[in-house]
Amino acid sequence: MVAAVIQLRCGVKNDSWGKKGKESVVAQLWSKTPGAGTIDDSQTYSEMWMGTYPSNPNYLLSTGEQLGDYLKKNPQLVGKSVLDRWGLEIPFVPKILSFSKALPLQIHPDLKLAAKLHAEDPKKFGDTNHKPEIAIALSKLELFAGWKPLKDIQALFKLNPLEEFVPSGPFTDETLRQVCMALLKASPSTVASAIKELQAIPEAQFGPDPYIPGLLDRLNKQYSPGDNGNLVAALLMNYLTLGPGDSVFVPADSIHAYLEGDIVECMARSDNVINTGFCPAADRDSVELFGRALSFVPHDAQGALLPRKKSEKGMNGKTDVYAPPISEFAVLCTSLGAGEKETHKAILGPSLMVVTKGCGVMQVPGDQTVQLKEGFVFFVGQGVALDFQTEKGLAVYRAYAE
Repeated sequence: MVAAVIQLRCGVKNDSWGKKGKESVVAQLWSKTPGAGTIDDSQTYSEMWMGTYPSNPNYLLSTGEQLGDYLKKNPQLVGKSVLDRWGLEIPFVPKILSFSKALPLQIHPDLKLAAKLHAEDPKKFGDTNHKPEIAIALSKLELFAGWKPLKDIQALFKLNPLEEFVPSGPFTDETLRQVCMALLKASPSTVASAIKELQAIPEAQFGPDPYIPGLLDRLNKQYSPGDNGNLVAALLMNYLTLGPGDSVFVPADSIHAYLEGDIVECMARSDNVINTGFCPAADRDSVELFGRALSFVPHDAQGALLPRKKSEKGMNGKTDVYAPPISEFAVLCTSLGAGEKETHKAILGPSLMVVTKGCGVMQVPGDQTVQLKEGFVFFVGQGVALDFQTEKGLAVYRAYAE
């Protein structure tokens, strides 16, 4: 009999922006899977990937077989509607991320540009797919996402140190594109000088954004005073602070950078990225390419937020859903207190599930009882109803497509 609910072993990444050792939620969760390894407190742990993406695939804990190979032999687990649209691969990639400083300032190409870039440079842009994503906060989360309203940006760029970056004429989205590219092309000394002058201006002159001088100081210390990303993020982008359970949606071609926190992230199946700040100059992509790829959605802080709603997949009202306006995935969150139960209706597509807190048990068809512990990750095939119960409390995130 083919198993439809399978515990997985995930891989981790160790980017320099990750949190160190046991401070990283990535490390904490990854290390709980039997055989995963012990946490090295001198090492950073930045990302734990779930799914079938080839650069960081998952393996069946019981046999060591790659999940992607298992699904090729058992395509019925993916389900007809997902197979017809996306083929045998899971069309989304969930991750846990932990970061102590800013990730590269970036955008992900949309479908049209992704196909073009893949044709031009398949080694660097390995996918023809777009990469819209959501981030759900597991702890306090600070990030930059999308653009501030034009009127707020226009007011800021009337400050003396910034006037040189603004072309003449009405201030439109095209003006914003030109301002962004001018900031990205500025020399390190020009950037450092502008930041120094801005920090000398009283906070009250920054209107609704009095945090800007302090934020510039913080970003300077993370990378360098001449990093172009410092000005772009602090001046042009929405700076957001979210609490656990809050979420943002980042469209494929929307500018963003995570600053500090721990998140559940889920994205369409792609690893394409265009970087242009908060990273060494050698790792940056061309400013012209970045400018070409930019869109202007969202254009305020509220537009970046993704609401959390009750899901009809949860029979006992203990399950919420984060449903971005795309077809590739949605993410369920089930939170149970001591002694509580929940049932997930059968989902007509594949799902990937991670336990982020607590412990309990899960009943699956065939009278099988599966132990749930913090950090455990599972693949769930289509058409399987799940019953959860816990004595002490449990939190589960489950990404799915159907």
